[in-house]
Amino acid sequence: MDAERFITDVRRDKRYRDQVVHIRTIPAREAKYAQPRHPLPEALQSLLRREHNIHHLYTHQADALNAVAEGKDVVIVTATASGKTLCYNLPVVAALLADPAARAIYMFPTKALAQDQAGVLNRWAGDEALKDVLRPAVYDGDTPSHARSRIRNKASIILTNPDMLHVGILPYHGKWHEFLRNLHYIVVDEVHTYRGIFGSHVAGVLRRLFRLCEHYGGRPQVICSSATIANPLELTERLTGREMTLIDNDGAPRGRKHFVLWNPPFLSRTSGDDTESADEVLRRSANIEAVDLLTRLVRNQTQAIVFTRSRVAAELIYKYAAEDLARQNSGDLAERIRPYRGGYLPTERREIEKALFSGELLGVVATNALELGIDVGALDAALLVGFPGTICSTWQQAGRAGRTNQDSLVVLIAYDDPIDQYLMRNPDYLFAASHEHGVVDPSNPHILAGQLSCACFEKPLTDADEAYFGPLVRQVAEICAGDGEMKQIDGRYYWSSSEYPAKATNLRTMGSDTYAIADISGEGQHRVIGQVDSISAPELVYPNAVYLHEGKSYIVRHLDVEAKIALIEPVEVDYYTQPVLASHCRFDEPTETRPWRGGQLLFAPADVTWQTIAFRKVKYYTMEMVGQTELDLPSQTLSTTAVVWDPGEAIRQRLSQDGYNPIEGLLGVRNLMLAALPSLAMCDRRDIGGIVDSSNLGRPVIVIYDRYPGGLGFGQKGYEVTDTWMEMASRIVRGCPCRQGCPSCVGLANLRPAIHSDPDLGGSSPVPDKDATILLLHLLEQAAEQE
Repeated sequence: MDAERFITDVRRDKRYRDQVVHIRTIPAREAKYAQPRHPLPEALQSLLRREHNIHHLYTHQADALNAVAEGKDVVIVTATASGKTLCYNLPVVAALLADPAARAIYMFPTKALAQDQAGVLNRWAGDEALKDVLRPAVYDGDTPSHARSRIRNKASIILTNPDMLHVGILPYHGKWHEFLRNLHYIVVDEVHTYRGIFGSHVAGVLRRLFRLCEHYGGRPQVICSSATIANPLELTERLTGREMTLIDNDGAPRGRKHFVLWNPPFLSRTSGDDTESADEVLRRSANIEAVDLLTRLVRNQTQAIVFTRSRVAAELIYKYAAEDLARQNSGDLAERIRPYRGGYLPTERREIEKALFSGELLGVVATNALELGIDVGALDAALLVGFPGTICSTWQQAGRAGRTNQDSLVVLIAYDDPIDQYLMRNPDYLFAASHEHGVVDPSNPHILAGQLSCACFEKPLTDADEAYFGPLVRQVAEICAGDGEMKQIDGRYYWSSSEYPAKATNLRTMGSDTYAIADISGEGQHRVIGQVDSISAPELVYPNAVYLHEGKSYIVRHLDVEAKIALIEPVEVDYYTQPVLASHCRFDEPTETRPWRGGQLLFAPADVTWQTIAFRKVKYYTMEMVGQTELDLPSQTLSTTAVVWDPGEAIRQRLSQDGYNPIEGLLGVRNLMLAALPSLAMCDRRDIGGIVDSSNLGRPVIVIYDRYPGGLGFGQKGYEVTDTWMEMASRIVRGCPCRQGCPSCVGLANLRPAIHSDPDLGGSSPVPDKDATILLLHLLEQAAEQE
């Protein structure tokens, strides 16, 4: 596409309000090639030339082949569409040619990625020289029962996901003994996605796999691929428990990319008045800005993808764009855009992916479900509605446009929240080296207990298993034995329960159950159209909630907590709904404490209780609140960890002496801390929560907690980098042009934003005193200078 002309046309439009605040043109780059020290087999070289027109390997591909040939475990960190898959496909297939008995497991974070890569390998398997040794097969929850035995016995490469490895392969390792004995390689793709609770569980799954391979006499090499993050070696070494070699000399070419930062205009501006109205500090809807840009691109026959931060936003933008195109007598174009998000059935998602790849669709409005490397073809433009939460995800999404040597357009449309507005004012932060650290904690006792239970089911636990799972093996096993799940005999722990532990241990959510979402409008039958995890259900399908699916509105008639099902039916309404949450926290004796800037920092176990107490009705398009309804749903409690900051009596007194309410300053800093931590700990804003609390110490303190049982290290990372954390918070609030405080700085719409919420509702909560917040941060800086 002609990105420069598109930007010029937008700026000439009479509706343009100076939304473009920065354009960074990332120049095209020539390819860099290298020869591996050990030449590839001629059969592979011939295939690359014939099928892919590849005559030379990029530098990172050659480096990976060299390291793997030396027996090293590697992690490849290069840009999107840089040919990372060849870094593992080539050594694996070369090993099969050298030893037809060799085997490999490819692990992808999603079923869709496994299916996508299986297509590539199946095309290779049609080559005359490879057909006898290359036998790839997808093995996941959708694999028919009658095909599983054949795959175990015949496939040379298994493509699967952590969930299937956890629940469908490792517990049945006896049937896989020959495969595991000959397992040469374990490929872990998109390793940057394995962080937080999911990554911590996957670390346990990989250790169980290594343990069983050793039992059968194997020690496979590990090949990981990752997007760019600050700590790829640290993350992969904690994930695998092995020493890794970093491959990051990216030699792939790229086309020129025009990266636009787009800040929606304020709703209104007045002059000659010292007070600020709500319209002066609130910006136009990012969703509506995205609709305008998407419809313009589609009318220009420019293929585009829109990434949103929530399911609701994806459905709203699709709905608005389709209606807008229909109003402009472009109904045929309205048929060529679709929403795409988690919760859709697999057949629906595959249909959308295929239509996007073929060019049948001109636009897709997606959540991050399409962020990863599913091949949907070379797109012209990517619209990012709101900062995705990490710089890593930002570049993954931006990489979906211009996946070949062509010009492309990326537009990051800011929401009215602190980090988005910070990036609008500090673009270099986005384009500089990554500050983000992926965090996993395989030693989390809640996660470890589940993984050790699964390991014990697979093979009795002994003290030797500390080499895989750490020093808590015996302690956790004794607790399980006390509960009757394990039995100790001659120093070994055997699984003695009738329960199947893998089924009870969910890798991706806090809960182990999901709710079905069923349409009851049909004649005498319920049609399941989606699902949601049990923790999120009270935030998405509470009674009388409006549930959006493919641009259509449904109302929740009944939520059956016992049967785990939400009953819905279609409805014509002019509003959608937003949950209202309440929470409180109690923390215990701290495990770590240190003085900090005249006050004290604590790291402690904490109990957090939250509840969906009401919902609001929000008008489509205008986002006007038209009512709030109370709810009586059960509360949920988790035991986690928290970082606690007690600012000290001197700072509280100074705020009071200067005429400020100390609580207002603490609330503002709390909001800024919640906004800034995801950029440092590489977590999602939904992974953390925070309150200002006086009940624990008898004086107000800030509590920032992890939203997972036992904690996952996000608060711990904040405790370790508090200086950087507070410096970023200070830059956010001081850089905001508002006078009295707004959702872009000290305001925060939801203390625990739900994935099912609309991020546009950023101004719906009271905004703390900006001056009190700035004074509090200034006093902290003074205290630092005196230390």
